[in-house]
Amino acid sequence: MIQLYDAHIQECIVHWVGNKTNDEGMRLSKEPLTMNEVTMKALSNYFYKPFVAKEYFYSFYHQTNIDLNTMYSYIKEIFTDNNSFCEVSSDIARFLYEQSIHPRIRGGELYVAYINNCLIDGKYTEAIGLFKSESKDTFLMLHQNDVGFEISSESGVSINKVDKGCLIFNIEKENGYIVAVVDNTNKGAEAKYWADDFLHVCPRKDSFNQTQNMLSLCKSFVSQLPGENGKVEKATYMNRSVEALKEESVNINTFAERVFETPKLVSEFKQYKETYQRERDIEIDDTFETESAAIKRRATGTMTTIKLDRNFDINIHGGEQYIVRGYDEERKMYYYQLFFKEEK
Repeated sequence: MIQLYDAHIQECIVHWVGNKTNDEGMRLSKEPLTMNEVTMKALSNYFYKPFVAKEYFYSFYHQTNIDLNTMYSYIKEIFTDNNSFCEVSSDIARFLYEQSIHPRIRGGELYVAYINNCLIDGKYTEAIGLFKSESKDTFLMLHQNDVGFEISSESGVSINKVDKGCLIFNIEKENGYIVAVVDNTNKGAEAKYWADDFLHVCPRKDSFNQTQNMLSLCKSFVSQLPGENGKVEKATYMNRSVEALKEESVNINTFAERVFETPKLVSEFKQYKETYQRERDIEIDDTFETESAAIKRRATGTMTTIKLDRNFDINIHGGEQYIVRGYDEERKMYYYQLFFKEEK
């Protein structure tokens, strides 16, 4: 978990990066920002707010050699020599411009910040922050005169939401650092340019990601199973998956046998896991430590809820032996019988 209560912006420089396909160009700064206490506080809130609850992290990667990852090399250079900050920040802006080729990518200010006293997983370290503001808000300005007020408007950046950003923590350099990423604007094909083309990061192989990936694998596998007996069976499998992932660690063989029970389904699940990993370019270890926070965030949702026409929802959290599905020949309708001891 990230804690930024004591974090301090040592220096920050701003460049403007446009869309290369539209030939918008760049405007590069030569000196860092000069900030007073009020501006520093506002900028800190703008930078830190999207990351305070982050638990899902990435790392820089390259298929053959991590040093061939362009952004990794730039970040490592700054961490190694703080005096290179301004020069390398311009290189980062140029590299971002080269990746800004989708016609829907909007130009904006790129903030590059060197931040001290960041706390992550109980360790204090420095971080480099990259933040891009693409959206502009209109602000009303009131000016008092002798008879009342005058009003005018200005366009500026709202400090309430970062459009795109990342924090790179100076931890685990040999593994591509620990990187937290946000992208609050683009959701289509153009969204990939920030995390994939510019940063070139992949999910970090930690207990949080392993647990989330395993739960997503189970949801995907269960969703494609035939549903001759309605959704009770699928809800049962998902509830068992969640309960199994609440253990301190998971072994794939024990997990599959506990959740799916029959040798046929256990075998199908293991085969599906191999295909799932290959198609999504992820790796789920056969044995890994679990993270309870990953289960809470990745709720099973509709997988454990049975919606009956527009009249009823049945939420199944266990006790599948007390629900029976049938068909009424007279009414030509399906039904569920629920058995319980008391009504609350």
